[in-house]
Amino acid sequence: MEDENENKAHIRNRALHLFMQYGARSVSMDDIASAVGSSKKTIYQYYTDKDQLVGEAIEMLLQDNCMHCKTFHDISDNAIQEGFLAIEQTSELFRNMNPVLMNDLKKYHPRAYKKFVDYKNGFIYDVIATNIKRGIGEGLYRDDFNIDIIAQFRVGSIDVLFMPEFYSRLKDSLFQVQLELFYFFLHGMATPKGQKLIEKYKKHKPKNNSDAKD
Repeated sequence: MEDENENKAHIRNRALHLFMQYGARSVSMDDIASAVGSSKKTIYQYYTDKDQLVGEAIEMLLQDNCMHCKTFHDISDNAIQEGFLAIEQTSELFRNMNPVLMNDLKKYHPRAYKKFVDYKNGFIYDVIATNIKRGIGEGLYRDDFNIDIIAQFRVGSIDVLFMPEFYSRLKDSLFQVQLELFYFFLHGMATPKGQKLIEKYKKHKPKNNSDAKD
C-alpha cells in the first residue's frame, strides 16, 4: 500500500509540474507517462482519467498553500511580515506557472476549477481579512476602511492575473505583477509605522523559517 501511494503521488507531482509549465489542455496522458518514466497503462492504474489527475494535482497544490499560510501566521512577528512570507511563497509558485492554466481548468476541468474558486473565496479571503484585522490591532494598518471590501478586492486581484486580455499585454512575469500588486495593496493600508516596516522588509526579505524572526 505504501508503494502504491508513493507511485500515485509521484505521478501527481510530475503531472502538476507539467500542468504548471504548459497548462492542462496541452499536456496529454502520454506526456505524463513519459515524464514519470512509465506506460500510460500504469497511469490508468492509479487515475481513472486525466480529469481526476488534474483535480487531485490542484487539490494538492491548494493543500500545500494552505499549510504555508497557517505556518506564516504562526511564525511571523507581525501582519506585514506575515504578508511578505506569503508573497514570497506565492511568487515562487508564479515563477513556474503558465497563466493559461486557470483558463484551461475553467474550460476543460470545471471540478478542479471549482476547488480553486472555493479555496480562493473561502480560505484565502479569511487569511487576508484576518491579516488586516491583525495589522490594525498592531497599529500597522489604518482602521478607516471597510475590511470586507478591501479583502474582497485583494481576492479579486488574483483573478485579474489570469485574464488573457490582462497578461497578454504585459511584458513582466506573473511573479513581478503579483509582487507589484502586493506592494500596492500594503501601502494603501499601512500607517506611517507600517510604511517603515514595509521598506524594511523590501530591503531585507524575511525568510521562511521559524528562526527568521527578528
